[in-house]
Amino acid sequence: MRFTGQVAIVTGGAGGIGQASAKLLASQGAKVIVADINPQAGEQVAADIRAEGHEAQFHAVDVSNFERVEALVQFAIETYGQLDIMFNNAGIFGDGTENVIDMPVETYKRTIGINQDGVFYGIKAAAAQMKDKGGVIINTASIYAYIADKNQFPYHASKAAVVGMTKAAALELARYNIRVVAIAPGMIDTGLVDAWRADERVWNTIQKAHMRRQLGTAEQVAQVVAFLASDEASFMNGHAYFVDDGAASFKR
Repeated sequence: MRFTGQVAIVTGGAGGIGQASAKLLASQGAKVIVADINPQAGEQVAADIRAEGHEAQFHAVDVSNFERVEALVQFAIETYGQLDIMFNNAGIFGDGTENVIDMPVETYKRTIGINQDGVFYGIKAAAAQMKDKGGVIINTASIYAYIADKNQFPYHASKAAVVGMTKAAALELARYNIRVVAIAPGMIDTGLVDAWRADERVWNTIQKAHMRRQLGTAEQVAQVVAFLASDEASFMNGHAYFVDDGAASFKR
């Protein structure tokens, strides 16, 4: 299988894109560490993977804390002896109710701490273990790194930073045969958008933001993650790849 003999960490693995990616990587042979701040949901994902006959363990992590991220990577090494794929996927999305003037500084710092600092910590901790034999680091950015929406200032800032960090890390880590890439999803039908589903007008607007007038699924994004992690993508490095049904490419 595609990832036989390889070990992967997926942060934000308890739901959405992370859950779908963890399950897909495991189904293709990887030993997967499902990492999340929600132990109950994360343990269930790992149990579901094992029930399918694949290898998975759960590890609790707060990605905004570097020591916790280091401990996560060390857990992978102690459990499976290596780390080949690091998917820095954990993130949060604002509720869209506060502009940059009214937004509490704490809201900004929390978003940056998870979405931006968490990716930096994941890159740093994973690369330290991969530098002797290579590996792949995948980061979750967003189309919001490239386009603007109202009342999402910290999300835009953090996801634009992920794109920049991906490029810089790819250049710095190339000498160690570590590839660093990112995905830039559009609106994906996960728990992050559930709050808007009840408002028909808002939900219709979200759907129309995509060329084929529908949201993507976590499973569709997971297929791209698995491809980028594989040897089939061995010459792909230093870029963020859109998974957005063209959402970032046309005028509404």
